[in-house]
Amino acid sequence: MSRITTHVLDTAPGKPAAGIAVRLDKQEDGGWLQISTGVTNSDGRCPDLALDAKSGVYRMIFATGGYLERMGRTTLYPEITITFTCDGDAHYHLPLLLSDHSYTTYRGS
Repeated sequence: MSRITTHVLDTAPGKPAAGIAVRLDKQEDGGWLQISTGVTNSDGRCPDLALDAKSGVYRMIFATGGYLERMGRTTLYPEITITFTCDGDAHYHLPLLLSDHSYTTYRGS
């Protein structure tokens, strides 16, 4: 089984992005099933979205608009979705580097 975690960094101030709601879904029978929800902590992390994920296609949905609004900023991306394939055997840490009008993601460790 796989562990799925994330970390959001706000690249404008160069700090962790605390208070972003994150939802984890799994693709099932042609639709999406919600697996868990979380909110990034003071270090910008959601360390326990899934502790025992089976293989399949997943997506993390980040509610970035509310966070940036609280920071007094606007964004082109009020919501960011990362869809990925999990093999069920490894740790999947998918960080999000966030800015007002851009974002980047990668497979972390």
